[in-house]
Amino acid sequence: MIARNGPRRLGFFTRLLDEAGPAERYRLATEQIIHAEDVGFDSAWVAQHHFDEDEGGLPAPLVFLAQVAARTSRIRLGTGIVTLPLEDPVRVAEDASVLDLLSGGRLELGVGSGGTPSSFAAFGIDSADRANMFDQHLATLRQALAGAPLGGGNTLYPPAPQLIDRLWQATFSIGGGIRAGKAGDGLMLSRTQPRTKEAPHAPLADLQHPIIDAYLAALPPGREPRILGSRTLFVADDRDEALGFADIGLRRIVDHFVTAGHIVSGRSLPELIATFDVHIGTPDDVIASLRSDSTLELVTDLVFQVHSVDPPHSYILRSLELIANEVAPALGWRRQNAGRTSRISLAR
Repeated sequence: MIARNGPRRLGFFTRLLDEAGPAERYRLATEQIIHAEDVGFDSAWVAQHHFDEDEGGLPAPLVFLAQVAARTSRIRLGTGIVTLPLEDPVRVAEDASVLDLLSGGRLELGVGSGGTPSSFAAFGIDSADRANMFDQHLATLRQALAGAPLGGGNTLYPPAPQLIDRLWQATFSIGGGIRAGKAGDGLMLSRTQPRTKEAPHAPLADLQHPIIDAYLAALPPGREPRILGSRTLFVADDRDEALGFADIGLRRIVDHFVTAGHIVSGRSLPELIATFDVHIGTPDDVIASLRSDSTLELVTDLVFQVHSVDPPHSYILRSLELIANEVAPALGWRRQNAGRTSRISLAR
């Protein structure tokens, strides 16, 4: 079962990969987040990627979220993630503090060491140094948000101590879970958790339970856990139609994942769905599929993305409706203060 009392918050995540130019991608993603707010989602998250339009369409997530904030009123707005080794941490703190003010305190600040290795060279940084740089930049970011002196007698303006309690760390490792727990930060778990050569077919739960256990054990006494579980989910009114989009989307990205070192055991559609941990089909299909993922018993924030299926925009909007109205409630989530509820009509 999914959590005894259900996930507390329901999120939508996008890497802005709609089949369009950058301006249209940003427009469509904005519409998707607005629609997610309308149907009751609690949060929306965007990823940062540099240079490669096929990897991710947004190098400046805080800029993008500022304009989304102006068009929404309730939904929390998160970065999943800012690639901290490539950023000046003081500037991240400044931009985050301004965005949090403009959004009425709705920012969730997710950070990580990841990112495409080839992107690091353009910033004059060796990808092999990313772990050390992440630790250093995260310490500076935390000091800046806390109001500590930053040199020359300067402190962060606008001040943003409230964001310390809204920091999240993304990780694939037990060590990363311990680091996030000791800091009292939120833990972000990805649907792209790599498998090892020794266990290429390991369930995602087997890989992520030890990270969660380490995180919970490391949390300071009295600190409330925040655990975000990101999963690929595409819900449609027709199962065969959903599988048709999956066949297109997953085959489009499989070679890229193999090049990046992921293990792909087969190329049939069922094998690709299993490899990429995709939950797909009608509401009943995905409810049953998600209930088999025991990791989700422990998450506080259940966040869904359509990547790497990447169906057309109207189908993404309809999927959001079906998740909020049928899937998430069956898993224990309860809608809070939703806006208007609409239904998308799909052209056949």
